[in-house]
Amino acid sequence: MDDIQVVESKPLLVDRELPGLREAVQQLVIKEHDVDTPHGRIHCTMKGVPKGDRPVILTFHDIGLNYKTCWNTLFNHEDMSEIMQHFAVCHVDAPGQHEGANTFSTGYEYPSMDQVSETLPLVLKHFGLKSVIGIGIGAGAYILTRFALDYPNMVEGLLLININPCAEGWMDWAAHKISGWTHAMPDMIITHLFGKEEIHNNHDLIGTYRHHILNDMNQFNLHLFVKSYESRRDLEIERPVPGSNTRTLKCPSLLVVGDSSPAVEAVVECNTKLDPTKTTLLKMADCGGMPQVDQPGKLTEAFKYFIQGMGYMPSASMTRLVRSRTASGSSVTSFEGNRSRSHTSEGNRSRSHTNEGSRSRSHTTENQRGRSHTGGSTDGTANSNVDQAMPKSTEVSC
Repeated sequence: MDDIQVVESKPLLVDRELPGLREAVQQLVIKEHDVDTPHGRIHCTMKGVPKGDRPVILTFHDIGLNYKTCWNTLFNHEDMSEIMQHFAVCHVDAPGQHEGANTFSTGYEYPSMDQVSETLPLVLKHFGLKSVIGIGIGAGAYILTRFALDYPNMVEGLLLININPCAEGWMDWAAHKISGWTHAMPDMIITHLFGKEEIHNNHDLIGTYRHHILNDMNQFNLHLFVKSYESRRDLEIERPVPGSNTRTLKCPSLLVVGDSSPAVEAVVECNTKLDPTKTTLLKMADCGGMPQVDQPGKLTEAFKYFIQGMGYMPSASMTRLVRSRTASGSSVTSFEGNRSRSHTSEGNRSRSHTNEGSRSRSHTTENQRGRSHTGGSTDGTANSNVDQAMPKSTEVSC
């Protein structure tokens, strides 16, 4: 294991008049680790110091990216600093995708998506972590979802961008084969990451990421990662029905997609397969395939609401969505409703983290939740069908 630690060379005196200085110093601690697993060595970057039993935010990138090119814009955004005061962040790079990665030897068998997800419990064990809040996009969202399905006790919540729960169909496979004959791999990845509108209109953004794919990624390793993602299995999740024992996510989930993303249909389909009482679908207006790059402020704000719904950061400042209340009041209301539903479903743990104001909002929204469960039928008759009995998931546009 190789550790690289970036810290202040001299100890800092923390004055009692500067209570936030210690937390600020802890955020500067950056350690890079190579975690050995049965499926290869996993490069991880831990930023900050884990805080007791509190979960760590764990990220996983998409194909054609590494943690820096995928997440730096989001985690360097000014509004994210408040979250990082409360949580350490562990960025995970897929095998061979990190900056400066050595080329795999000829004949190396790249792990499947399932096998990559199986490395994450070992990553948590390596850092001594009990649980995480996952943030993933594309292939990373798939991997984190698989991880949460197999190890539900290790995942407290998921923010999933551009999640596709389905295996690649034969039509998609044929299309990729044909396009592979006429287009280079960077162009194929660009069409996966960005929508047509972005590709045609935002030449600077597309040029930046095409340059990164060509010059900063190990091309041989990247090809193996892309091939592994294209060979993924269906997640085989189903929306739970009363009385059934279906396989689906147990944790609160926030699905995010830009309105011009190539993944809109896949994300909407995934939303239909998850528990509506624990899932929110966020469609971001004027946003393409990478919301963390296009709209980092809005995404951070949504993530804050999501974290509050899990019982953390009850006093976090809310700015962007609140400021847009007059222009998009339904978005703010929907987030508060989802947050309150999460509070009530989390039970005692959430109440221990939240203040009186949060509890009162939770009680208020319990009535709203009750109305969504009844779906307009309050007579309790046994002949109500399943669709009426099941609440609908929250859908938000901002």
